[in-house]
Amino acid sequence: MSKRDYYDILGINKSASAEEIKKAYRKVAIKYHPDKNPDNKEAEDKFKEAAEAYEILSNPEKKQQYDRFGHNAFRGGSSGFSGGGMNMEDIFDQFGDIFGGGSPFDSFFGGGGRQQRNKGSNLRIKLKLDIKEIANGVNKKIKVKRLVTAPGVTFKTCPNCKGTGKVNKVVNTMLGQMVSSSVCYQCNGTGKIIDNKPPGVDSTGLQFKEEIIEIKIPAGVSDGMQLSMSGKGNESPSGGVSGDLLILIEEIENADFKRDGNNIVYDLYVNFIDAVLGKDLEVPTIDGKVKIKIPSGTQSGKILRLRGKGIKDLNTSISGDQLIHVNIWTPKKLTVEEEKILLQLKDSKNFKPSPGKSDKGFFERVRDFMS
Repeated sequence: MSKRDYYDILGINKSASAEEIKKAYRKVAIKYHPDKNPDNKEAEDKFKEAAEAYEILSNPEKKQQYDRFGHNAFRGGSSGFSGGGMNMEDIFDQFGDIFGGGSPFDSFFGGGGRQQRNKGSNLRIKLKLDIKEIANGVNKKIKVKRLVTAPGVTFKTCPNCKGTGKVNKVVNTMLGQMVSSSVCYQCNGTGKIIDNKPPGVDSTGLQFKEEIIEIKIPAGVSDGMQLSMSGKGNESPSGGVSGDLLILIEEIENADFKRDGNNIVYDLYVNFIDAVLGKDLEVPTIDGKVKIKIPSGTQSGKILRLRGKGIKDLNTSISGDQLIHVNIWTPKKLTVEEEKILLQLKDSKNFKPSPGKSDKGFFERVRDFMS
């Protein structure tokens, strides 16, 4: 099922300003917020859809990519939403500032956002991977600093809200009395306040602690993709559910290999004589060196394929191919004897170029090769 146009989702056109985009997102998000539409899966999906549209259109660089290429610009997760990394909690955390308050919807729905859920905040890190680690997946151990409940800390029920996390206020209006709810200012919506605070601990009972966390990266991730580890973020200040660890993938440039989707591209330089006569050569792959045969008469620009030597697909585990781009290497200097031999061959019938196709760019030739 194809995705809806981001501009249609927010009800704006391409010329909308940053402020108009923000205003449009705020309007849609309020309309479909889960607190206003309890147990409504369709509303929840539209709420997430609006957040995804805003995440792209509010970023000038991503907006430019989207305007040029549409949804194809973010295949493989570069938008930050693919790979299961963005959930309701992330939306509240990432876009809360456009609404104000600890949760983006506190002022509209009486604290029905993140704080009332009593969950710790998320942690975000960048993880650099080379193409060999991406190709087959990898386990990484990383050091993170997260907030944890300090030893010896105890809590008690908040006397202001009686443990509910919110306070009600009765307002007299022309239509009669109305009750509005807001987050309890004393416990920040947790329903608990600190009872015993050891030295060096903050007012919520948390302190920073370094931990080693092992991350299993699946094969086929791409630059800009965001992964999530549930419960590996900061702990809740009152013993609730811990936040998540959000991992942003950063692909390191490789000197030998370039990536084209799930295929790996390798530039092979062959001298003129080997291209004419043919030769068996050894080339590197992500799994080690392999031998290939350069057929006699190979032309510069020819593409050879090693099936299954590319990157495993994230969803199917089927590997792409390694595409070997053949470049004919021409010597810059010749001895007198070498020049004499070549001049003798110059007028030979087999050394006269035959009419061929117009030159194409490499990736255009790759597309022709794969089709």
